[in-house]
Amino acid sequence: MDLTAARLARISPSQTIAISTKARELKAAGKDIISLSAGEPDFDTPDSIKKAAIRAIEAGETKYTDVAGTPALRRAIAERFRADNGLDYTWDEVIVANGGKQIIYNAMVATINPGDEAIIPAPCWVSYPDIVALAEGTPVIVPCSVENGFKLQPAELEAAITPRTKWLLLNSPNNPTGAAYSFEEMRGLCDVLLRHPDVWILTDDIYNKLVYDGFRAPTVVEVEPRLRDRTVTMNGVSKAYAMTGWRIGYSAAPVQMTRAMNKLQGQSTSGPGSVSQAAAVEALTGPQDFIGTMVSTYQARRDLVVGMLNEAKGLNCPVPEGAFYVFPSLVGCLGKTSAGGTLIDTDEAFVTALLDEEGVAAVHGSAFMFAGHFRISYATDTVSLKEACLRIQRFCAALR
Repeated sequence: MDLTAARLARISPSQTIAISTKARELKAAGKDIISLSAGEPDFDTPDSIKKAAIRAIEAGETKYTDVAGTPALRRAIAERFRADNGLDYTWDEVIVANGGKQIIYNAMVATINPGDEAIIPAPCWVSYPDIVALAEGTPVIVPCSVENGFKLQPAELEAAITPRTKWLLLNSPNNPTGAAYSFEEMRGLCDVLLRHPDVWILTDDIYNKLVYDGFRAPTVVEVEPRLRDRTVTMNGVSKAYAMTGWRIGYSAAPVQMTRAMNKLQGQSTSGPGSVSQAAAVEALTGPQDFIGTMVSTYQARRDLVVGMLNEAKGLNCPVPEGAFYVFPSLVGCLGKTSAGGTLIDTDEAFVTALLDEEGVAAVHGSAFMFAGHFRISYATDTVSLKEACLRIQRFCAALR
């Protein structure tokens, strides 16, 4: 008798975590490794947020909270949605989870029946297809071309919708590309969705504060309020507030959906940590100027990395609108052999040889359902980024 359930055969281990783990192991073994594989800010959590957590501990706020999160945090989230996006949610339409990934998991598992389809524009975050598959749904991957800025086009969305379509999972700014939809681009998708009243939307806005060159990333309900009754608007404190380890994600949705997610969460993890929730209240209601400082630093790093990668032989790196990733094409490197003797016949072979021969950890595009590319996170210090890009240039120049 097999130990593991059949459902586990539908999913794969996270490839981004696997590469980050390998990089850490090599570094621990004494190798000179620069890891650009993890999607995690290198900034520390602001002091005001850490102090709020300490105050909560000293005040004895260390007990279980409501499954959906403390009323104080849910109200702060509702107010943040109102201030940032003009969205009008009541606090009982909000749920707090142990990170953004749990919000997505809750929504999919609480609603998908076998055979239901979820449209996922690609490139996409590695966990979307696996979460849908674990919920016994069918991921419908829609490739979004480089020529269209890695963005789903209205005609592509229309063509992907079938009578079995339950969800559209939309991520803007996007992981891994950094591509973000303008108001006009989002308007085109919303017009399609209005014609299909049975399709729900989960909009993953976790990077929406990390945008550059004056760009603003609108969310679905902000663009089309008529979609409010079938949209889950997801966000969290991990990226914009440098709070990845605090594990706080959240969403706002119609009460019926939020209650379904709450029911599932009540029989899985229950509520997030009380101290983390107290810290998140401060993050959302306290000073926001830290974000602007962080964004300015990220933009300078983005410009550095894009410039240096476009100088590397065989690479072509588009300029992203947001997040802290670039997603260059390596098609010009395929079919060649590295200085260490590795045939670069896939994007995975490229990143493996790059790690083994130059000590730079990146993630292959196939992990994000989009071959021929690789992802680099520029959420690390400028000195390391420069050195990593020089190593990538050297690696590419040595291909024969």
